[in-house]
Amino acid sequence: MNKAHHHSAPMHPTLDTLTQQAKQGTLSRRDFMRHAIALGIAAPFAGSLLSGQAFANTGTPQRGGILKAGMQGGESTDSLDPASWTSQVQHSFGQSWGEALTNVSPEGELTPRLAESVESSSDAKTWVFKLRRGVQFHNGQEMTSADVVATLERHSNEDSQSGALGIMRGIESIRATDTYEVTIVTLEPNADLPFLLSDYHLMIQPGGGLDNPAAGIGTGPYKVVEFQPGVRQIAERFDGYWNPDEYGFADQIEITIINDPTARISALQSGQVHMINRVEPRVVEMVQRLPNIVINNTSGRAQYVFPMHCDTAPFDNNDLRLALKYAINREDMVERILRGYGSVGNDFPINAAYPLFPAGVPQREFDPERANYHYKKSGHSSPIVLRTSDVAFPGAVDAAQLFQQNCAEAGINMEIRREPSDGYWSEVWNKQPFCASYWSGRPTQDQMYSTAYISSADWNDTRFYRDDFDALAREARGELDQARRAELYHDMAMMVRDEGGLILPMFNDYIEATLSNVGGWSANPMGEMMAGFALSKCWLAS
Repeated sequence: MNKAHHHSAPMHPTLDTLTQQAKQGTLSRRDFMRHAIALGIAAPFAGSLLSGQAFANTGTPQRGGILKAGMQGGESTDSLDPASWTSQVQHSFGQSWGEALTNVSPEGELTPRLAESVESSSDAKTWVFKLRRGVQFHNGQEMTSADVVATLERHSNEDSQSGALGIMRGIESIRATDTYEVTIVTLEPNADLPFLLSDYHLMIQPGGGLDNPAAGIGTGPYKVVEFQPGVRQIAERFDGYWNPDEYGFADQIEITIINDPTARISALQSGQVHMINRVEPRVVEMVQRLPNIVINNTSGRAQYVFPMHCDTAPFDNNDLRLALKYAINREDMVERILRGYGSVGNDFPINAAYPLFPAGVPQREFDPERANYHYKKSGHSSPIVLRTSDVAFPGAVDAAQLFQQNCAEAGINMEIRREPSDGYWSEVWNKQPFCASYWSGRPTQDQMYSTAYISSADWNDTRFYRDDFDALAREARGELDQARRAELYHDMAMMVRDEGGLILPMFNDYIEATLSNVGGWSANPMGEMMAGFALSKCWLAS
């Protein structure tokens, strides 16, 4: 390891942010203590930070008003068909009008949604989902097992091009065993199946959405009123909603697509919107000083990545892939791009936020000499093209330039191509062989690997096709002995790290901002904007 390039990252700013949120009343005392202790801060010290602080509880939800979000991540190609959702705007809007069978809590525990209960056979192959009765779709029809079966079958269809196809391929049969009961049988034991069915693509639609998948009709707290892809999306409270105590407090919600980061902050500052996603780490301190604005940051499973297609030259050569993995200065990137709002990655998509995290995997360091050795061994010499865009992740253009400078130190010529924001997710990601991207992570390791790394996954954006990896994933999925399962996950991590097409320099925090009159915000490490639930769970305090 070349010590000259090692920087110590600044102190993680989460504690300041937590204290600020607690003092402004967007975080309860209990949640503040829980997060502080999770950060390794002793309880007495954490408590002393808030001594004499009158806590505004997040309080009783208030109904009414129009709750508005300004978000990056919308495109003119967006659709209301859940199978096609790729970015955070579709996710956030979708969570407000659609619902899946299950949900995963911020703590990573399975919670019921449209399924009231789940039971499995002892071999984890037969699963019975009992559905809630009296749940209405926005068209007035009652949801039954027929709708659930049709929805899951549509996402299992090879022609659906669903983002959930990778997780649905392991299912042998889906059938309605009663009006309010669905039985699913998997090809192999799958201990994580109920977690997988919380996937945001699997919104239950009337008749499975077969007639018109983009009708935007679901069972959620809001019903779609207006959908202008890449511009604006509006939904109004659905009076027939089954769970009004937990979701759907505003009369109306609205997402305006604001892909420019400076324009998003201006929209928040002027009160044009109440919440924004993707605050760039470099402006956090400035935004924190603005009156009536609260910064919310959450660490979890999210990651900023540079995927390479393992089946496309020159990335089909593992020496070239290793050269690029050794030619990136992760600590420097976390410090400069994330300003400490994140942690160093290690070229596999799992961090310590996951249960059974594979401990003992050596941390890959910046090593220009080793990078140059692998580069020469690969026999490649022409420039390597890396595509990037402002929408890939906050700071993606700067990160690509840093990577380019790191490569130059290793004697590798990298060419940066800046792509337009509109069309990046439909024309560049998963199409071009090397680009900047992000993943919000998934609730379980199996779901992350099944969505993006097994050979059959539609979203295998590294084109990593390995029968031996697929076999390990199948075995881990059905393994009920946790120690053995942890070993399998360790082997999978090593295979992706050393032979895959993933360059993962950093795990990022979600940094979002709200006006101080927004109530109900809570940290959710499962995804941006409270894992897509911010518009459904927050309210406007008078």
